[in-house]
Amino acid sequence: MKHVHLPFKMLTMLGFFLFSAATTGAAMATDLLDHDVKRLNSDEVVNLRDAYAGKVVLIVNTASKCAFTGQYEGLEALYARYKDRGLEVLGFPSNDFGSQEPGSEQQIQDFCRLTYSVKFPMFAKTEVKKGKASPLFEGLAQAAGRYPKWNFHKYLIGRDGKLIDNYLSWTSPQSGTIVDAIEAAL
Repeated sequence: MKHVHLPFKMLTMLGFFLFSAATTGAAMATDLLDHDVKRLNSDEVVNLRDAYAGKVVLIVNTASKCAFTGQYEGLEALYARYKDRGLEVLGFPSNDFGSQEPGSEQQIQDFCRLTYSVKFPMFAKTEVKKGKASPLFEGLAQAAGRYPKWNFHKYLIGRDGKLIDNYLSWTSPQSGTIVDAIEAAL
């Protein structure tokens, strides 16, 4: 009889450890948005998880003086097209690549609003490069297995808070790849 209990105990312990690992992994994945960040040109601090729970979120590191800056137009078009269905586009200006976001937060805000009529939420200047990344971008990079290599890198997060995919700078916000992924997530 003792031999029967040993395998049962071992199976029970193994099941417990596997369940713990699975739920811990799920908790870590849903914590991708559990960061307090400051809105652009404001003292208001927002917890992204609380503010955007249950939404599909596209996070982008942006810059005002980059060859990809025109992507603001595509990002705003995505936001306008899908926001009522649950998409949020979140912009994080960064001066990490080629010093292409040198302005003050007021200058960035004015540029985005006046040049591209940006209405999607923008947040304070953020570091995104490996070794210097903010906690938000560190978590995104760890989940994706890739840090931004340049401005306008995009991370798509599902309603469940888990990373769906990430897209390199040259992938247009209007590309079929991104649009299809957003529509599937919505």
